[in-house]
Amino acid sequence: MRVALSAVGFLCVGLGILGLFLPLLPTTPFLLLAAACFARSSERFHQRLISHQTFGPLILHYQKDRSIPARARWTAVFLLWLMLGSSLIWVPLLWVQVILAGIGLAVTCYLFRLKTAV
Repeated sequence: MRVALSAVGFLCVGLGILGLFLPLLPTTPFLLLAAACFARSSERFHQRLISHQTFGPLILHYQKDRSIPARARWTAVFLLWLMLGSSLIWVPLLWVQVILAGIGLAVTCYLFRLKTAV
């Protein structure tokens, strides 16, 4: 079971890294899932992930009390709508635009429902 959880953890880290560069692939959920997998399979990799300079504090805030720093929230919302906005402009299909806008609204609502980390 530990090997399977570690494999899923590494897959999620890889997908999270891809999400940094691909507009519709999210980074944060994959890194949170990787942290959860590593917490149950490999303390060494869990520590490496939560001690990461950029992602570590965000993961710890979320794991501790389901919160997000205000700056991270606003940055995420801004980048989300920047990428979705460009997709809405370039995608000619109305039904795809409606789905993208719906996803954007759902993610924005979720981010604003999280507590603000102190």
